[in-house]
Amino acid sequence: MRKYVLTAVAAVTMSLISHAALADQLADIKKKGTLVCGVLGTSEPFSFPNPQTREIQGYDVDFCAAIAKSLGVKLEIKPVAVAARIPELVQGRIDVIAANLGWTPERAEQIVYSDSYYAALQKAASKRSSNFKSADDLAGKRISSTKGSTSEAAIKTKYPTAISVTFQDPPTAFLAMQQGKADAFVVSEMMLLKLKQQSEATSPIEILEPQLADEKWGIGMRKGETALINHVNSVLQKMEASQEATEIFNKWMGDKTEFKMKRGFKIEPIKG
Repeated sequence: MRKYVLTAVAAVTMSLISHAALADQLADIKKKGTLVCGVLGTSEPFSFPNPQTREIQGYDVDFCAAIAKSLGVKLEIKPVAVAARIPELVQGRIDVIAANLGWTPERAEQIVYSDSYYAALQKAASKRSSNFKSADDLAGKRISSTKGSTSEAAIKTKYPTAISVTFQDPPTAFLAMQQGKADAFVVSEMMLLKLKQQSEATSPIEILEPQLADEKWGIGMRKGETALINHVNSVLQKMEASQEATEIFNKWMGDKTEFKMKRGFKIEPIKG
């Protein structure tokens, strides 16, 4: 009898283990009927409130919507802080993260990146009155950025003698420079182009060359979720092939927008 009980317990245990092994996040998302996508919500044109509806919209949101559509589920957008992006993902409070998430070796140890769906140049800007001639003049200066961002990492790598001053989001970090709390501000080139236009009449800035870094952005997912990872990459590659990815870029950053940018990248695996 004891042998029979032990055999039965072992069988049940193996059954539970097998069931757990078969369960995966992709299946869970389809079952619940909702994809929860984390975005910043404060970073135009990637994710920001629509002035009329106040709903979060933007480049990142459109990619999240495409993934949700491919799964036949509803999209739930959840704004997250820069420093909370990976913790929110790892702890399961969001399914995927599309939030200006530049690839770094440290982050890649914690999560899986999709193929890159955006490539960003990290550049520095300063008030025109500061008279900096190039980014090389910023060594030893106070430089603001968003806490936990690749901009902060780029400052530490490029300017080891600089004083890094961090804030919770890009607008606050930019304001700190304008108020004299920092000598320069680092963020993506695209965001700097808009800030330069907005500040021209009141407190003009200059974008300094050369760039600090060239970073690839990916959609973040939890490790071990092979089915979801493969599905997301498949969707991205189809969007590239169908020109949907290019259309989204032009919608938010192209010639008919205030950014007037040209798409100089394509969706491809990130080579770390």
